[in-house]
Formats: sequence, structure tokens, C-alpha cells
Amino acid sequence: QVQLVESGGGSVQAGGSLRLSCAASGRTFAGYAMGWFRQAPGMEREFVAAITWTASITNYADSVQGRFTISRDNAKNTAWLHMNSLKPEDTAVYYCAIGPGARLNRRSQVAYWGQGTQVTVSS
Repeated sequence: QVQLVESGGGSVQAGGSLRLSCAASGRTFAGYAMGWFRQAPGMEREFVAAITWTASITNYADSVQGRFTISRDNAKNTAWLHMNSLKPEDTAVYYCAIGPGARLNRRSQVAYWGQGTQVTVSS
């Protein structure tokens, strides 16, 4: 069965950095976009970043543009989210996501979700 295993979450002070990783297994993901969503308490799960199969196109939410970088290695079935200049409002559970289409910026486009990893940014 398909599994997306996330790691790298934790607690940091504002201005710090974290790197999240997502290792996928259980099937071939050829052609699938990968991305990250996040969900804060009482809020809906929102789009953060996505990257196409070829890694030729990336897309970021306005709130993280210029601070976060998404990357992938298809040979390892792994994606990363490098988060810099973290702010308290970045505090959320971050979910890795995979979808079969070229776009992955809506929850409805997600085929598989990771279990989530907590990111807490203190002021």
C-alpha cells in the first residue's frame, strides 16, 4: 500500500529554519506532482508549495514565497521542503501530498497524504 512518511518537524524560534522530508513508497509515482499543505488549529488545510514530476515548475503560496523551497528526487521517491525565516504564523501541521495531475494546489487534487509533522515557531 502507498505510504508517505514525513520527518523533520520540530520547534524553532522565529527566524530559524527547518527542513521537512517526505519519502513515498508502495507504487510508481511517475508523472505525479508532489507538494506540501499545512493546517493550523481551527483552520482549513491550505496549500503551501508544489513541484511537478520533472521538477521544472514550482508553485508557492504567497505567504511563503521567497522563504520556502520545495525540491524532489524521483530516484529516491522523496521530496523536501526547506523553510527559512520562519514566522509564528507558520506554526501548523505540515502534510506531504501527491497527486496525478500537473497541478497540486487544491485539496481535491491530492491522491495521497502523509501523516503530518508538527512545526512550531515561537516568537
